[in-house]
Amino acid sequence: MNSSLKDHLHTLEEKLLSPEVRASKKELTQLLSQKFFEIGSSGRMLYRDGIDEGGIGEVRMQLSEFDIHPLSDGIVLATYRIFNEITKQHSLRSSIWRLEGDTWKMVFHQGTKTEAPCQNT
Repeated sequence: MNSSLKDHLHTLEEKLLSPEVRASKKELTQLLSQKFFEIGSSGRMLYRDGIDEGGIGEVRMQLSEFDIHPLSDGIVLATYRIFNEITKQHSLRSSIWRLEGDTWKMVFHQGTKTEAPCQNT
């Protein structure tokens, strides 16, 4: 996988954190596969069909340590860390992206609460 794909998927993940996208069912469904589901860091399940017109709620999160891992042609696992600025909680995140036609769509997402990352000194 090349760096332009990594940059593209990173941009899509950041887009999913933006208030404009999160507040719009239309914007969200353009990024999420028909079969999308999520296991949130809260333990709650979310399905694309369960998203209402108001979206999925605003968050203030910082994404870091983004990387991608190819699973097969047209399917990529993205991994990264999130820091929730509101709850001060850290989490590890993973998303599976699938190329559908010529568009990358998120098929699965999971968040797992964790401690703050160690700082190298």
